[in-house]
Amino acid sequence: MLTSSKFVIFGTKVGEFKHILGVKPTPKKELLGIPIIRHGKSLKMPANFDARTAWPQCSTIGRILDQGHCGSCWAFGAVESLSDRFCIHFGMNISLSVNDLLACCGFLCGSGCDGGVPISAWRYFVRSGVVSEECDPYFDDIGCSHPGCEPAYPTPMCEKKCVKGNQLWSQSKHYSVGAYRINSDPTDIMAEVYKNGPVEVAFTVYEDFAHYKSGVYKHVTGSVMGGHAVKLIGWGTSDDGEDYWLLANQWNKGWGEDGYFKIRRGTNECGIEDDVVAGLPSTKNLVREVADMDILKAASF
Repeated sequence: MLTSSKFVIFGTKVGEFKHILGVKPTPKKELLGIPIIRHGKSLKMPANFDARTAWPQCSTIGRILDQGHCGSCWAFGAVESLSDRFCIHFGMNISLSVNDLLACCGFLCGSGCDGGVPISAWRYFVRSGVVSEECDPYFDDIGCSHPGCEPAYPTPMCEKKCVKGNQLWSQSKHYSVGAYRINSDPTDIMAEVYKNGPVEVAFTVYEDFAHYKSGVYKHVTGSVMGGHAVKLIGWGTSDDGEDYWLLANQWNKGWGEDGYFKIRRGTNECGIEDDVVAGLPSTKNLVREVADMDILKAASF
């Protein structure tokens, strides 16, 4: 039997793996007042869906990033999803800043590189907005061979100023309209992605997840390592008839299927359907006016 002290993941000790799994349990008080969205069964879903092909004009959807030496998955899943939604709803190809959320949300989101709460990230977008990646780039530009990165990096300082002197922090902010959870019924999750774009999901990671290379993942062996957050971009059914979710990880393209993975759909595998969160992009503070306000109306509930 493998023990955690001796178990090695691609040459990585379990302790190194654990510190990049940065989802903290959501405090009950954080869920107060958070709406749960249900879409019903009326919207007919395709058998297969991939946000990359549904919205090919949105370059952010197909990007695989690298969280590096920091347990910032909770921030990546949120920022990537909101970036995609700005393109889907407003036609804006913009990369938003993980660093802003990670460094500046503080105790309201959790503990930065030591983990955070996904729904709190979306509440930060409503309250404080998030600047562009151009204004505030991610602090770890080295990246690493995932999973597992040593040494663990401390949370960056919140500077609240753009790296380029001609950009203003306040004017670079982009906001969300509301923060909500999606009902755990797979039909509701599919409808949310189909209608509004990628969402952030959190799930429990076991030791065998680190060995994933291809196919539809199902937990088989190993103990719990921690919680992880990623971006859900679609679904489908394998040649073997297994229903799956399609997700983008942020462990660079060297992991999994060029950075992506599939996990069994419809059985709440590893809790993947329990904690799905999102928000809608806001017109607040945009440099240009959004001409077609019907887009926002169609996206609201």
